[in-house]
Amino acid sequence: MKTVTLSTLQAYKRAGETFSCLTAYDASFAHTASAAGIDVLLVGDSLGMVLQGHSSTLPVTIDDICYPTRCAARGKGPSLLMVDLPFMSNATTERLVEDGAALMRAGAELVKVEGEAWMADGIRELTRRGVPVCAHLGLTPQTVYQLGGYKVQGREAEQAEKIIHDAKVLVEAGASVFLLGAYPPVWAKR
Repeated sequence: MKTVTLSTLQAYKRAGETFSCLTAYDASFAHTASAAGIDVLLVGDSLGMVLQGHSSTLPVTIDDICYPTRCAARGKGPSLLMVDLPFMSNATTERLVEDGAALMRAGAELVKVEGEAWMADGIRELTRRGVPVCAHLGLTPQTVYQLGGYKVQGREAEQAEKIIHDAKVLVEAGASVFLLGAYPPVWAKR
């Protein structure tokens, strides 16, 4: 398997192909997943629920996520390593840039940010500084309490159109990849 980069993912998109993504929190799992041909490995803030025993992703700190990022980076092989910015990393643009830099120093190759169109300035600043960004829209676990639980987003046309609008704004700001969580396929194609 050749090394997966953003250019690889962009080539998949142009060809109408999909890519695989799997969560990995340590070197051995990252190595095994990469050897199996997984294109993208994610060190997710889901570690708060999966490894730390929390009921949500909200307690995860930047230090909590940097450690498994360093571990997964050592075992990732040719897979691209994407890492979640934790809750409130987007509180200010300065904090977003600092936390994005911390993840890149830990081994991230793509930083995933939850948010909507209001994140455009922050994404612009990250990409201006060489931090590639995946924008996460739809069901965003960091807003689970605001959403009233882990529910499909975009079922109503108005909400679906807003998510599509936000996606366009974030692409213009520099987001290279999108993750649409729990979003109806009929709208996702648009």
